[in-house]
Amino acid sequence: MLGVRMAGDRTPASATGRCSVAGSELELDGEQAASAATIAAVARSRGLPERAVVIALATAQQESTLRNLDHGDRDSLGLFQQRPSQGWGSPEQVRDPVYAAGKFYDRLVEVPGWETGRLTEVSQSVQRSGFPEAYQKHEPMAQTLTSALLTGGLSCSWEPQEVGGRLSERTSAAAGRAERELGVSASEEFGAVSLDPAAGWLGATWAVAHAEGLQVESVAYAGRTWTPEGGWADSGAGAGAVRLELRA
Repeated sequence: MLGVRMAGDRTPASATGRCSVAGSELELDGEQAASAATIAAVARSRGLPERAVVIALATAQQESTLRNLDHGDRDSLGLFQQRPSQGWGSPEQVRDPVYAAGKFYDRLVEVPGWETGRLTEVSQSVQRSGFPEAYQKHEPMAQTLTSALLTGGLSCSWEPQEVGGRLSERTSAAAGRAERELGVSASEEFGAVSLDPAAGWLGATWAVAHAEGLQVESVAYAGRTWTPEGGWADSGAGAGAVRLELRA
């Protein structure tokens, strides 16, 4: 199982960390990484393939640079700049990253040939933008980031902040958030959350991407452990094995 050890609670909007993708020059700030991980997690919870994540990330990069914006053209809001006046949901809903990603995927899967079509044409079929070719340039970035999220290639770091709130409440909040976003079961211990093995590397990188906001101290999965100070490192028995175990 995947172990997520808690150390505090901060909101994504306050994220100050930096995240990088192994083997590439791609870097994101903490808010962008958390947004990307949520978008990928919602796709996983719906059983959608990798291509859906690539399309969604490229679209959100163009629309908001992977930030949950409280403004936009006319009444556009959120990661995908969805317009409440056009039936996307209430202002509060479209600024909920989980809801916004879900609505994007709802419309994406209705586009004929979306899995094999040219990315910008598929995105435009969903978004109806005034700049229909604008999404295409983000495909390489989106593919790189998607691969990192699905294989454990994302790492983040930041300066530790003072923690606050009851550890039991923060643990429950983290478990609930993981279940809502990833669509897997999460069991709690005092100060720790264990995600169902089905979460896989996406579950691990989701935890890393949200670690600053949730004040995660370490993430352990498949023989590797991540910390904000040291990134990913081998951690003894089981490294490289397919079997998923919770690190004590």
